[in-house]
Parts: sequence; structure tokens; C-alpha cells
Amino acid sequence: MAERVATEYINANLKLTEAEMPALFALSESQQLRLQVFVLDTGNHELVLQDDTEGESLRLNFERVDGMYVCVLSCRVFKPKLTGFLRKLVSTFKGDAVVNRIYTGFTMVYHYIQGKVVRIAECKGDAVRTVFEQRNALGLMEEQFKRRNVEQEIGIVRGAVNELLDRRNQAGSAQEIDEIDERLKHHSRLLFALEA
Repeated sequence: MAERVATEYINANLKLTEAEMPALFALSESQQLRLQVFVLDTGNHELVLQDDTEGESLRLNFERVDGMYVCVLSCRVFKPKLTGFLRKLVSTFKGDAVVNRIYTGFTMVYHYIQGKVVRIAECKGDAVRTVFEQRNALGLMEEQFKRRNVEQEIGIVRGAVNELLDRRNQAGSAQEIDEIDERLKHHSRLLFALEA
């Protein structure tokens, strides 16, 4: 069996609520890692995890964004404790990541979406061979992208509806109110379709 040389995380993306932070601390303890937490003036958290037996450490920066703690991480780890911690971190907190498990002569590339492995590929030189792919993995990635676009569109339509309602309240003639009402009907149908 091949021995792993290193594990590389590329743009791992995690979002945790404040209530989930203690579970993160408990996860580090379960992996027998020493944890230091620094709370910065901005409310951001910086975590330093140290494997005292192997002498390897890792720094995680969580930025406070809209009431969530967001961590975007790219790193390379070599020892089993930190490797296991990062794997459990991504799966437990439903993170997105590309993980390269590097062996002598080849690399296994794991794609995580919402904490689940959706694709595994073996890279040997210039050759790439798919070992595992969740059915409709590409569809899941596209759906996630579309969902973000739809949410933005809903916000734009809601803003337009609010503006039309303000104009309707200030309208002086019945004809102007009728025109605004027609546009509001159109926007409400559009909102209904987008939210479905």
C-alpha cells in the first residue's frame, strides 16, 4: 500500500455559526491537538492548532461575515493528526474543498461539496482517471451556482417591487396607479416563479 507524502487543501471554504464554534473546539480536542484561539478587534477569530508530538501546526482565520464565521483555507499538511482534523472539519461543517492526497508517483484528488465527496480522480503524470463520481455531481455544482444567481435576482425584483409600491403611494392619477399595478402584477408573478 502506498504511503501518503502530504495532503493539500485548495480553497477549502467553511461557514460556521457562532453556535457551531464550540463544536470546532471540541473537534480539535478529540484529535489531541493543542488549540489557541485569538479573538481580534473586528470579531474575527484566528485559531492555531498544534500537534505537539509531531511538531506541525496550522493557522485558521475565520472572518465574521453576516453573522457567520467564514474560513477560506489553502494549506499543505504532512502528519496524520492535522490531516484527520481537516478531513473531519470539512465533512462535519459541510465545507467545499479540493483536496490533493499526494503519494509517491501519483496524486488522488477529492472534490467535496457541502461536506460530501462528489468526485475522486487519480492523477499520474499527465493522465487523469476518474475513480469515483457521484451521480449528477456536475449538476449539483451547476445547481449551487444557479441558486446563488436566483437569490440575487430575487433581491433585485424585491427592490423593484418596493420602488413601485413607493411610486404607487405617491401617484396622483388613477391612470398612473393602473400602470404601476400592471407592473406590480408582472413582478409578483416573476417573484413567485423565482421563489418556486
